[in-house]
Amino acid sequence: MISKKSKQPKKSKRLASFSLAVMGAGFVATIPFQGSLLGNLLQGGFEAGLVGGLADWFAVTALFRHPLGLPIPHTALLPKNRKRITKALVSTLENDWLSKESIRNKIKQINFTEKMLPVLERELHSDSVKKGVVSLAVQMIRQINVEEIAPFVEKEIKSSFRSIEMSTVLQSAINQVLIREYEEKALDYLLDKAEEWIRERNTKNQLGNLAIRVLDHIEFDGFLRIALKSFQNLLNEEKLGSILQILLLRVVSSLRQKDDMNRKALLLRIRKELRNIKDNKKLLEEIENWKDRLIDGWELAENITEILQKTQQKALVFVQDSQFMDEYLLPFLTRLLNDLKEDPAKVHIIENWIHKQIANLVEENHSKIGQLVQENLDKLDDETLIHMMENKIGTDLQWIRVNGAICGFIIGIFLAGIKALI
Repeated sequence: MISKKSKQPKKSKRLASFSLAVMGAGFVATIPFQGSLLGNLLQGGFEAGLVGGLADWFAVTALFRHPLGLPIPHTALLPKNRKRITKALVSTLENDWLSKESIRNKIKQINFTEKMLPVLERELHSDSVKKGVVSLAVQMIRQINVEEIAPFVEKEIKSSFRSIEMSTVLQSAINQVLIREYEEKALDYLLDKAEEWIRERNTKNQLGNLAIRVLDHIEFDGFLRIALKSFQNLLNEEKLGSILQILLLRVVSSLRQKDDMNRKALLLRIRKELRNIKDNKKLLEEIENWKDRLIDGWELAENITEILQKTQQKALVFVQDSQFMDEYLLPFLTRLLNDLKEDPAKVHIIENWIHKQIANLVEENHSKIGQLVQENLDKLDDETLIHMMENKIGTDLQWIRVNGAICGFIIGIFLAGIKALI
C-alpha cells in the first residue's frame, strides 16, 4: 500500500506530461491541414490545449520551484514564503483546527471512567499487571529509609505520652481498682505477707527485743514505775516476743474476716483515700513531673529503628508471596472497582477530576502543539519539504495540468468553430 501511494504522484505526473505531449504533437500534426474546416478546428483545439497545459504546468511548477530553473519573478512560491506559510499553518492549527476550546469540547464528549474501568478490571488479573504491582510495592518498601523515620516516630510517641493527663489515667486506674475490688485483694496479700513474716523464728526475737527497748525508755512515777519493773522481771525477751507474735497473728487473722469491723473500717479508709487522690494537687504534680522525667530519659530511636527494619523485611517477604496479590490485594482492588461502578456519584467525581486535569494540561501545554509542528517543519530542508508536499498533493496538481490541457482543447475547438462561422 505504501509503495502504491509513493508511486501515485509519479504516475499522475507522467499522465500530465503525456497530455501536454499529445497537445503539442496534435498542434504540429494539424499544421499541414490548415485551410480546411476540420483542420482549423483540430489545430485550434490542440493549440488551446497546448497553451492551457503549458500554463497549468507553469503554475504548478511555480508553486515549488523555478520553471526550467529560470529565476522568473513570483515563482518558487513555497521556498520563498516558507516562514509565512509555516506561521500561517501553525496559527491555523492552534487557533482553528486544534484550538483550546475545540479540544476541551472534544474531551467533554469522552467518558474516560466508563472506558477505563473495564480495562482496569480486565488487566487487573493479567500476569504483567500482577508482576508490575508487586515490583512497585517492593520498590516502594525498599525506598523507605527507616533511620530517617525513627527520630520522627520517637518524637511522635513522646509527644503522645506527654499529652496524656496523668490525673485522668490515675482516676481511671482508681475506678478500676474499686470496681474490681483490688484494694481488698491487696490488703489480703499484705496480710499474707505479714503473717509469713510474723511466723518466722527470728521475728519473735526481734519483737521481744523491740518490746524490751521500748519498756526501758518508758518513764512512769510512783506505783506504775514499780509495777513496770516487776513486769520486766517476770518476762524476758523471748516471752515478750511470743506474746507479741501471738497477738499480731490474732490481729492478722481477725483482719482476714470479711465481717470484721476493723477490716471494714480499714478498707473504707483506703477507698476514701483513693477517691481523694484526684484532689491531691501536690501528688498529681509530682506524678506529672515523674512522667516528664521518664519521657525525657527514654531513648527510643535505636529500638524503633530495629523494629522498623524488621517490619520492613517482613513486609518485603509478605508482598513477594503469592498470597499477597491473590488473597489480599486483588480482592481488595476488585471490591474497590465494583463499589466504584455501583456508585454514580463517585464515578462522576472521578470523571470531573480527569476532565479538569486534562483541561489544565491542555491549557498549560497548548502552545507546544504549534511549537512541535514548527520544530518538525524547521528540521526539513526546502527540497525535502517540496518532495513531501508533492507526494501528498502532487496527484491533484498534476490532474490540474491534465484538465487544463483537455479544457483548453475543447475551448479551442469551440473558439475555432465560432471563428469559422464568423
